[in-house]
Amino acid sequence: MTAKTLQANVYSQAGTEVSKITLSEKIFGVAWNADLVHDVVVSMQSNARAGTAHTKTRGEVRGGGKKPWKQKGTGRARHGSTRSPIWSGGGIAHGPRNDKDYTRKINKNVRAKALASVLSQKFIDGEVIFIDSFSFETAKTAAARKVLMALSHIDGKNELATKRKNTALIVLPGRDEHAELSFRNFGNVETISVKDVNPVALLTYKYVVVAKPEESLKVLEARVSTKTARKAITVKS
Repeated sequence: MTAKTLQANVYSQAGTEVSKITLSEKIFGVAWNADLVHDVVVSMQSNARAGTAHTKTRGEVRGGGKKPWKQKGTGRARHGSTRSPIWSGGGIAHGPRNDKDYTRKINKNVRAKALASVLSQKFIDGEVIFIDSFSFETAKTAAARKVLMALSHIDGKNELATKRKNTALIVLPGRDEHAELSFRNFGNVETISVKDVNPVALLTYKYVVVAKPEESLKVLEARVSTKTARKAITVKS
């Protein structure tokens, strides 16, 4: 069976349809692979760990050189040091150490497949919105709110106006200071450059709003293109 041509509407800031765009199957026509996406997400979260939590063992805690009391004759339990883990002020048993390495290797092809798999599933679920461009003359939160409200009137996108947490990931083709500052005051919205889009960010937010899609999708296609062949799926219109 030949896969259907993938197309999507492109909207303006006012929420009106202005054109259509043909999408690459390499980005939006890849089968969902839950195991692969899970492995990549867990690995990325592990790599992001700072590893700064650190506790001292009984051998590193200061003091405790003198035996608290003599071995026998007191009627109390025997102890050799007040820096034992069972004592207040003593060392910590099995605590976190800053010499532990949490990093995991992620193969480039695997990362690319996970990115395409997440984007494809979000497209199928109707959670990807393409907007021709953001044109903010100055950085204004009110202008950004107006855009979100306008986009929420698109069929099936009403949660853009009602969802209070992790609402939208705004994908920009490059630096756009006015857009970044306009959306910065929203705790449920994040802006990100298309070159930095990753499965963790995509799965954190419900909607993905892609600005200047023709330009942005060229960058995404370059990122997901690998020598490994992909299995395209037929997306229901």
